[in-house]
Amino acid sequence: MPEVPHPLSDLSVEESNLARDVVLKLHPGTVIDFRAIYLLEPNKEDVVQFLNIEHAGKLTPDTPRPPRLAQVKYDVIGGSEPTRYHESIIDVVKVERVRHTVVDQEYHASLSIFEFERVLECVQKSSMFQEKMKSIELPEGFEVVLEPWPYGGPDEADGQTRFFQTLCFGRDTRSGNPDSNFYAYPLPFIPIVDARKMEVVRIDQPATGGKGEPLTGVSHKTRVLDHCRPAEYVPELIPGGTRTDVKPLTVVQPEGPSFKVPEPNLIEWQKWRFRLTFNPREGAVLHDIRYDGRDVLYRLSLSDMTVPYADPRAPFHRKQAFDFGDGGLGNCVNNLTLGCDCLGVIKYFDGLVTNSDGSAEVTKNVICLHEQDNGINWKHTNWRTGRAVVTRRRELVVNWLITLANYEYAFQAVFDQAAGIKIEARATGIVSVVNIDEGKTAPWGNVVNPGTLAQNHQHIFCLRIDPAVDGHNNTLVQEESVPVETNPDTNPNGNLYEVQSTAITTSSGLNLDPFKNRVFKVQNISKRNPVSGKPVGYKITTPPTQLLLAAPNSIQSNRALFARHHLWVTKYKDDELYAGGRYTLQSRNEKGGLADAAARKDKVADEDIVIWSVFGLTHNPRVEDWPVMPVEMLQVHITPSDFFTGNPAIDVPSNKDIGSKLANGDCCETSINGTDA
Repeated sequence: MPEVPHPLSDLSVEESNLARDVVLKLHPGTVIDFRAIYLLEPNKEDVVQFLNIEHAGKLTPDTPRPPRLAQVKYDVIGGSEPTRYHESIIDVVKVERVRHTVVDQEYHASLSIFEFERVLECVQKSSMFQEKMKSIELPEGFEVVLEPWPYGGPDEADGQTRFFQTLCFGRDTRSGNPDSNFYAYPLPFIPIVDARKMEVVRIDQPATGGKGEPLTGVSHKTRVLDHCRPAEYVPELIPGGTRTDVKPLTVVQPEGPSFKVPEPNLIEWQKWRFRLTFNPREGAVLHDIRYDGRDVLYRLSLSDMTVPYADPRAPFHRKQAFDFGDGGLGNCVNNLTLGCDCLGVIKYFDGLVTNSDGSAEVTKNVICLHEQDNGINWKHTNWRTGRAVVTRRRELVVNWLITLANYEYAFQAVFDQAAGIKIEARATGIVSVVNIDEGKTAPWGNVVNPGTLAQNHQHIFCLRIDPAVDGHNNTLVQEESVPVETNPDTNPNGNLYEVQSTAITTSSGLNLDPFKNRVFKVQNISKRNPVSGKPVGYKITTPPTQLLLAAPNSIQSNRALFARHHLWVTKYKDDELYAGGRYTLQSRNEKGGLADAAARKDKVADEDIVIWSVFGLTHNPRVEDWPVMPVEMLQVHITPSDFFTGNPAIDVPSNKDIGSKLANGDCCETSINGTDA
């Protein structure tokens, strides 16, 4: 008898294909394009009951399990009705549909790879596009490269039509290398494709002028790429080659890793224990996170991100990607490579993607798990005896990356030995560029290469934190450190400041204030620390980065209301996972997102709550970002605050690294000043 899957585990290939078969039988006589099939997580109440039994060590084959559900997203084509987007929930144990929605055409399904392929084919065959290309002359040896993009926030005149836009570039084929960088040669044409009719309806021609010039109109020359210059990044095409003075740096773990994976998605590392899944909307998701047998978080995931651009010229006023909601990022995830994306002794996890015929396909190595050293963990030297005790900060890293056209994003969930969690987002890849006339500059971007303008933009992320700090009833508390007025009795020298705590009682959006050291803690007010007497808690440190800059009531702002606050707290609701709402592609307004959740004004004190951490990068490109930008890093820290009775990493051994050597080649055999390390 096959083993029953854990409720917090991904669908298997067999379960996914079974869900597909149920849907096919329910729509006879039609053509179906499948977009995604993945787990619909069970209701939290049911899962918590199961987890309590599991953690008590009382699971049996007869233990009741929550329903095993697949969410299936697909288009139905054929018959007398126009193509419509459907979402079905399939019980893969009972082999039946338990819920079905025909989605209103006001909303758009996230894009798929097969749809992008059809868009490219449509543009390539378009006589309108071919005729437009005759208005310019490409240099000898160049060909046109097309890159499909989401349409962005539509204008009112666009109606509800499903559009895609295609950015155009020239590629120098003379090197014979297919990886030659075509982004160095942007063309001023943007074909617009009606995806329902699959035809090019117009070709937008953005202005290529600069500062002080009209926002519309053609000013480029016929030979529009003549002033552009190559900018290669693949090693074999870099002028002068790569550096020759870099010696190997190898991570060696002679006894193997300290982590264990006793079940397909269960990870144990020292005192940490959690489960890991992957889905095409959020990527890696962490569940049931516990430290030394105590609940910390129920669920942790990247919920959303938006990338609005600041170029006011049409059609760039629409240029705004929602890389999670728009893009079906499961199809954009990197297949990680041994010794490149992760170092040391590595455990890889696969994911499932859905082909257009609904068949499940395993995509290899989408997540890597490894350990890394991150400097000193803690240290103290007794100056009287000269003895120093130092421990290294070892971390467990869950790592995954996505490539979305020109940009790459690397995400990490990092666990440390002092019971802290760090979520890190790294942005790299190639900045989005447009053509600019020779010798001109523009206030809405920076010229990073001749003829190539990188537009100013923002990357705004939202991390969804479902806490379970010693239980599922928690309270968000705002703490500020504020000066106290000088008082001859209570503060005679004026050096006193006090910490003011305010419990957040209703769902709302909140902002950081570094001038008051405003921090937020998730506390369990029913449990007190026996040392401090304060409620046990975890602190959430969100970087106080700039929020969305687009004007209030602009389309960019209205469709990303979540990006208007640094932190949100809402009452838990099953399947409320996406900060920007369920349908972001071609939205005009954020619906069903964080603003709507907060507007319920639910009671959130001593309740099952969700914290949403918003952070971002205002990216005004520099020449050093070209041709591929060095990573920009952003981090959110989730650290214990009066959760323990002391430093939880005090018992980490202070072992010396036997592989370390002096630069002259001698081994480091003796301790200095009695150091334990």
